[in-house]
Amino acid sequence: MSSTPRQRGARLQHAATDQYSGGAAPRTERVSRSIVAATVAGNAMEFYDFTTYAFFAVYIGKTFFPASTPLMSLLLSVAVFGVGFVTRPIGGVLIGAFADRAGRKPAMLLTIALITVGTLGLALTPSYASIGMAAPFIVVLCRLVQGLALGGEVGPSTAFLIEIAPSGQRGLYGSWQLASQGVAALVAGLIGVLLTVSLTPEEMLAWGWRVPFILGLALIPIAIYLRRRMPETLEDGPKPTVGESKPAGIGKHTRIIVLCVLVVMGGTVSTYVGNYMTTYAISTLKLSPVIGMTATVVFGLATLIFALVGGWLCDRYGRKSIMVIPRVLLALLTYPAFMLLIEHTSFTNLLIVTTLLGGLTAISGAASIVTIPELLPSHVRALGMSIAYAVGVSVFGGTTQFIITWLIGATGNPAAPAWYVTGTSVITVLAMLALPETGRKALER
Repeated sequence: MSSTPRQRGARLQHAATDQYSGGAAPRTERVSRSIVAATVAGNAMEFYDFTTYAFFAVYIGKTFFPASTPLMSLLLSVAVFGVGFVTRPIGGVLIGAFADRAGRKPAMLLTIALITVGTLGLALTPSYASIGMAAPFIVVLCRLVQGLALGGEVGPSTAFLIEIAPSGQRGLYGSWQLASQGVAALVAGLIGVLLTVSLTPEEMLAWGWRVPFILGLALIPIAIYLRRRMPETLEDGPKPTVGESKPAGIGKHTRIIVLCVLVVMGGTVSTYVGNYMTTYAISTLKLSPVIGMTATVVFGLATLIFALVGGWLCDRYGRKSIMVIPRVLLALLTYPAFMLLIEHTSFTNLLIVTTLLGGLTAISGAASIVTIPELLPSHVRALGMSIAYAVGVSVFGGTTQFIITWLIGATGNPAAPAWYVTGTSVITVLAMLALPETGRKALER
């Protein structure tokens, strides 16, 4: 008789339970690097395609959203960037539930297929000058498809990473979820710098901004190939005996998910402020596009390095302290850092502020992104993680760039992004303190 995906996945896990009630025994064998690479590569490709839009918002705005002023064109562009977040919760619910029912692997293959469709549309859509209103309509549709894909990606991939992790290394393995986002930002930024140096402003506007999307399309088959070779980690949970009820659904975990949405809020606001630094440097600080793109490279590198540092630290010292301390520092230091950049605008200070923002966000975010799935049993782990992440990112990340662009224009205060990071960080710290510690707890089946 053939086995189900869950039965096949169960062979990857130890069957015995430990001192924690309902917990599966931790893995002790080392996991193949190719398995981790498959998760990281696919996740990085999806975030690369999604965030590239943010990095080239100035050029995309002029191509698809002509307006009477450069500010209005930019506002329209970042508003459509926010449209991509509308479908994230839908993707989170649909694909997260699919991952908890059919397995992590088929869900992650589905998200790769969806991101391919969205990116293809962005790369090939003619300008507003060529086809009129059809151009922004197609761009909006592509952003919706990309949002659906990313909304369903984070839950299954994060669940997969912590489920394959050896004993005592769930934090480090799970931190690759956030580190892969850093890889995406780093690669997109490097490509942006190379294009800006190599092309004239007219060439960048005419076709140069499309090159990163086309390069992303060329690499997607590699990610699909790697993911097809991944094992399945979804186990069959314990079967209820006669008289017992079925395992509780997602509704039982509503309080935890609400708190996790607030935890995601702080991380996503500071992340998208960091991603916005290229646009901020060009439009607000009036620095050259080359310098602005360099900020993206630095933010991506800081995210990559410090996410892994955060994962290692939270394995060593527990999740809560590594979540809370960097977030408190962000609340205290972001405004002074922006004032330094505004009053002493320079390439060096731009890199310092970007590194500070990216590094502290990544350390706290790594511990946070591991804690959320650890709080949930396997039969709702991908769904619960998807909902918490997708809702938090959609509501707060999807509006961040529009809000800070509008605030800068309305108030004339270039430090407006700092106040937004500070305010959301305070709320996030309170939510983090309300969560239980999960660092020494076995995963619940």
